[in-house]
Amino acid sequence: MSFRSEEQAGEAEPFASLKPVEISDPRALRALAHPARIAIMQRLILDGPATATECAEVAGLSPSACSYHLRALARYGFVEEEPAEAADQRHRPWRARMIAMHIGEDPDRPEAVRAADRLLLESVHAWVEDLRANYYDHQAEYPREWQTLAGGTQTFLHVTAAELKQIRSQIDRLLSEHMRLDPAERPPGSRRIHVFTDFTPSFEPGSD
Repeated sequence: MSFRSEEQAGEAEPFASLKPVEISDPRALRALAHPARIAIMQRLILDGPATATECAEVAGLSPSACSYHLRALARYGFVEEEPAEAADQRHRPWRARMIAMHIGEDPDRPEAVRAADRLLLESVHAWVEDLRANYYDHQAEYPREWQTLAGGTQTFLHVTAAELKQIRSQIDRLLSEHMRLDPAERPPGSRRIHVFTDFTPSFEPGSD
């Protein structure tokens, strides 16, 4: 996963070309490794500021429980209260301070960080599986054209490390061109699609 900071989010430069910033604090990684918090972050990133009550709708929690998770996310800088809209204490919106995250880059990172990386990635995988299962539960209700386009692709590549790096960069750039976090940039008829890419080595460590 990759992320850019709040300050970078307003730049015109494509996301894929920004230098990734890595989260290396295991406490921060563990704080995010919760399905409800992942859902909350997705809500704030994709739809903008929201109250605990509004976030609770996507997280499957009560507003009070959601407030607890928002405060936990704020403790590590993932979210913050929206000051421009928080004058009314009964209506306290929160906003995301990070658009995306990048973790697990340094092969020599401490074991505590490696374990926290894995915990977060496993939580993300579980969240993705829930999203996929929900789609298949309601697949017949979707328009036929979307049903034919949905789904994943499984294949194998035989590449060098340099080639894989180039492939990932090309995919990131293509996807970033269509993120369109600003609703005004979305063409008529566009719908939200979740994309999860995963590159897993299929060779034994130390093999030629």
